[in-house]
Amino acid sequence: MSFRKHIPLVLWGAFLFIGCQKDPEVPYQLAVPEWFPDMEIPSDNELTQARIDLGRKLFYEPLLSLDSSISCGSCHLQEKAFTDGLPISIGVEGADGLRNAPTLANIGLAPYFFHDGGVQTLELQSQQPIFSVEEMRFSIAGFLDRIENDAEYKNMFMEAYGRAPDAFGISRAIASFERTLISGNSRFDQYEYQGESDVFSDAEKRGRDLFFSDQTKCSTCHYPPLFTNYEFENVGLYQNYADSGRARISHLSGDNGKFKVPTLRNIELTAPYMHNGSLQSLEAVVDHFNSGGVAHPNQSESVVPLQLTEQQKADLVAFLKTLTDITFITEQDISDPN
Repeated sequence: MSFRKHIPLVLWGAFLFIGCQKDPEVPYQLAVPEWFPDMEIPSDNELTQARIDLGRKLFYEPLLSLDSSISCGSCHLQEKAFTDGLPISIGVEGADGLRNAPTLANIGLAPYFFHDGGVQTLELQSQQPIFSVEEMRFSIAGFLDRIENDAEYKNMFMEAYGRAPDAFGISRAIASFERTLISGNSRFDQYEYQGESDVFSDAEKRGRDLFFSDQTKCSTCHYPPLFTNYEFENVGLYQNYADSGRARISHLSGDNGKFKVPTLRNIELTAPYMHNGSLQSLEAVVDHFNSGGVAHPNQSESVVPLQLTEQQKADLVAFLKTLTDITFITEQDISDPN
């Protein structure tokens, strides 16, 4: 099974993640790798440099939280592929969050958001952590009061949306910035789509073949290029789930314990794993799927005992690490501007 297009590496410049236009009023040309699907941008929130700059500032703004202690970037650290390294994220005043912070890599290509898919647009998603009692526990009105006399914010909102600071601009600006969080320059991309066959070791090649094999069926749910099918699956972690997952939204018993299939891009950097951070390492994840899960009534048909050897498990882990994108975690245009 091959997805390779033999694109010369010299052409990678054509697919750089951040557009070259810097004029704040000119439509922003968001560049994505050509092997990715097109990103749909809402007609009322077309990308411009001014909107992205404002969204970046807001993404890293602790004034959006009750005690001014955390920002969106507190739970989504660039060096961890925009996760936080914790089993469950921590909110203001040490409040326990609900779930493990998911990566924001390629979030602009997702059809819905959060582990349970409870929000349908990125503009709505960007507001939820502000209101959540487990996260920022604040309000848009409270934040607007804090920046009432901030000339920089006033100018940035006017330049981005032609209006004073308000909820409309906040939600749309953060969503605009998040759409620039594109990750598609891993060694896997170089190997599969750019024809760089020398970037994989023998173990990584074996792991790649195993990942796409009928034996493991890993790619059934984690299909490239995004390494997720965005479906909801129960992977047999528990017989009794403390968090019902998708069932919290659908109220269907058949959705109990189902969560959105996560992307595997940058998976090496986003431990711990699962919706509750219960698996600490990639080795533990592979062991879980090799075991076939606990046979929950809603468990995915794809989660069955795999009977992998120790070498095969090691090869799978080696392959998963080829999905790490160093460009993504070092790109200055998406880092904290402060």
